Amino acid sequence: MEKKITLIGSKLAKTGNEFIYCGMLKECENCKFKKICHEGMVVGRRYRIRSVRSTDHPCKIHECGVKVVEIEVSREIPMLIESRKALEGLTLSDSIKCNNITCENYLLCNPEGLPEKFKIVKVFKNKITCPRGYSLRKVIVSPVD
Repeated sequence: MEKKITLIGSKLAKTGNEFIYCGMLKECENCKFKKICHEGMVVGRRYRIRSVRSTDHPCKIHECGVKVVEIEVSREIPMLIESRKALEGLTLSDSIKCNNITCENYLLCNPEGLPEKFKIVKVFKNKITCPRGYSLRKVIVSPVD
């Protein structure tokens, strides 16, 4: 499992938290921590914080500064999928992509940081009610490297 060090806003730096890397901002271009913060990060990828160091460092973006954190690519992403595709071990490259942003299931149907290819590692038994009539199941997926 790939581990790496990066910096994250001090208020967000908690073991177990996950985040999506969105890329470098203009304010980062001349920062002395730019390399630590951004090198090796992949835009759109979901990361999980494994550990947090205690020292705060100054940052032009994060008002309370940043902390050094050890991270890894998130290996467990919850999502909803059509029941007929909800098979443990199945590798997929598509999701529901529902555009009903007012639906309570929207974030699970459109999970952020979903890799291009993913494998279903766990299927939950209960069917999920969908306002559009889809037969859905909650699953946990993991990136396929």
